[in-house]
Amino acid sequence: MLIEIILALLLGCTIGTFTGIFPGIHINLVSAFLLAGIGYFSGVEGIVLVVFIVAMAITHTFIDFIPSIYLGAPEEDSFLAVLPGHQLLREGKGHEAVVLTLFGSITALPITLIFSFVFVLALSSVYDYFGIIMPFVLIFVSSYLILREEEFLISFVVFLMAGFLGLFTFDLPVKEPLLPLLTGLFGISGIIVSLKSKVIIPKQKIKKMSKIKLERKSIWRNIFTACFAAPLCSFLPGIGSGHAAVIGSEILGKKNDKRSFLFLVGAINTIVMTLSFVTAYTIGRTRTGAAVAVQEILGKISFWNLITIIFVVMIAGILAFFTGVNLSKFFSKYVMTFNYRKISFVVLGILLAVNLVLSNSLGLVVLITGSAIGIFCVMSGTRRINLMGCLLLPTIVFYLFG
Repeated sequence: MLIEIILALLLGCTIGTFTGIFPGIHINLVSAFLLAGIGYFSGVEGIVLVVFIVAMAITHTFIDFIPSIYLGAPEEDSFLAVLPGHQLLREGKGHEAVVLTLFGSITALPITLIFSFVFVLALSSVYDYFGIIMPFVLIFVSSYLILREEEFLISFVVFLMAGFLGLFTFDLPVKEPLLPLLTGLFGISGIIVSLKSKVIIPKQKIKKMSKIKLERKSIWRNIFTACFAAPLCSFLPGIGSGHAAVIGSEILGKKNDKRSFLFLVGAINTIVMTLSFVTAYTIGRTRTGAAVAVQEILGKISFWNLITIIFVVMIAGILAFFTGVNLSKFFSKYVMTFNYRKISFVVLGILLAVNLVLSNSLGLVVLITGSAIGIFCVMSGTRRINLMGCLLLPTIVFYLFG
């Protein structure tokens, strides 16, 4: 069993690196693929599959900033890093931008240990009180983020369109509903828009790790902000790392420059993913596609399952950090020679093929509609966080009227 677990961990890190690098392949999509084809793995122990999923998910949170910064192809978890990341890329500091997110992610590992202990002890009792006011908390968070936009009416429209698409998707007999929904909103739409953009990338400088630093005061400020925003968004349904990063940036305001912001986003991304597994154990609620897959496989997550998951998080995070540094060096050297259009068309073809195989005709309608809404969101200049209305609005409706 130990050998199988080690192999699953290494394979998970490998696949997580692949999903992180290729734009449009979101970790939730991969988890949906696994659940759709779970029958093919009936001979594999459940904990081995779980180790694979956790290692893949954590690695993904470290690596997925690379295409966001170098190729401008963000996902829901990393799109906030695009603007500051591209600013540094245009200054020839793309590698520095990626390493700053990696510093944030590796710093998140000990933080998740602390909050895992707190969640196990206290979350179940606290969540009972939150259950009463949950829809109003979600309405407040959604309204606040929408009203903070310059074009808040357009943001509201985007939120509603994505929300109603989510309501229809979960209400109709759509096979594997999350697959076409998230593929369209965050995958295909982003790839189509990025195909139109042409960025001239200057020669990149590769700094030594010891030369990439943040002020100590800035590091601690971002750590405390991540400790507030990430755990809060780890158990609220429909709220993800993108929301946590926006809340964190709002708290810091002008105190946060682009370099320290990249550190913050990296930390939050990893904390939210890790605590989603802890949340599944403590209150039986899943917050990410990876956590859904873990709970689906294990049924009820035991305490020893949780210990194994946390151990895998630590090992996968350390491996992913060094993988990310080396991949970033590679991208810095060769990013000017990449044919991004060909890569994007290949990924686009894969996403379409998988949806056609694993979903149904209604899923294809959801895929096309979601892609159109996603494109409208990006082209209108509103933040893609508003597309999370696809999960938030159904959750609000469920708590109010379910």
